[in-house]
Amino acid sequence: MSSPSISFPQVPPAKEDKFYQARIIERKDFSLDLWMIRVNPGAAFHFAPGQYATLGVHTPAKHIERPYSIVSAPHEDFLEFFLELVPHGELTPWLCKLQVGDTLTCRRVAKGRFTFDTKKGHTNHLLLCTVTGIAPFVSYARSFRRDSKNSVIQHRLFLIEGASHSWEFGYREEMEKLAAEVPWLIYVPTISRPWDEPEWRGETGRVEDLIRKYTDLWALDSQNTTAYLCGHPTMIENGKAILHRHGWQKDSLKEEVYFVFSNQPTPKSTWTWPWRRHGLAQRGAA
Repeated sequence: MSSPSISFPQVPPAKEDKFYQARIIERKDFSLDLWMIRVNPGAAFHFAPGQYATLGVHTPAKHIERPYSIVSAPHEDFLEFFLELVPHGELTPWLCKLQVGDTLTCRRVAKGRFTFDTKKGHTNHLLLCTVTGIAPFVSYARSFRRDSKNSVIQHRLFLIEGASHSWEFGYREEMEKLAAEVPWLIYVPTISRPWDEPEWRGETGRVEDLIRKYTDLWALDSQNTTAYLCGHPTMIENGKAILHRHGWQKDSLKEEVYFVFSNQPTPKSTWTWPWRRHGLAQRGAA
């Protein structure tokens, strides 16, 4: 696909055998620091729900890349990403400037192990996330939505999403609409700063505060449920501890840590990103 490049002249172009020049075809801003983009990668891009793509921008100094969980489902003819601005991050300030028609690099191969569990035989799936951590779960849901047109879905998704404020729920409307239409999805958003939104009538508290309540309500346990945790490392560590105390073992837990802080040790994870050792690093935020 031919398109004008956003690369600065003094930076050599990315090797064609590794990268696509992806073009932004849609952008939607949810707040000053949260937005969605859809891109046309310019060629076939194969991935499984839950995997990530590596996006990049050429700056005057260098080509900067970061991995971003894919929101879209494999059958959709675009790649979608839910992005959060980190003011002093290395890449997101550049990405935040890009508008429809602009281009960025996209590595040709999707990666990641945060895919849907089909090996344990569990039919229940507890999805726990914070803000942009909902990205892989939207991909799961959209994929099931398509599959449900031709077959009965045997799995059930129980999604709890946490944020400080309701305007951080970029996919709340989509998830609530889908949950109202299908029997296999339940969606519960919760905010941790309800005093800022007196009109909020939903759940309050952090995601980990609700785990025990809803696993009991939905009759979820380690024998019938795989749990997935995606987003903020504190939520993941606290959530895992709660689930462990309720009988979940490591092989029934999947996690995707989106960032760690430079003054804290890296949380133990089933999947370690190589750039963590360089300080603040985030899927979709650095």
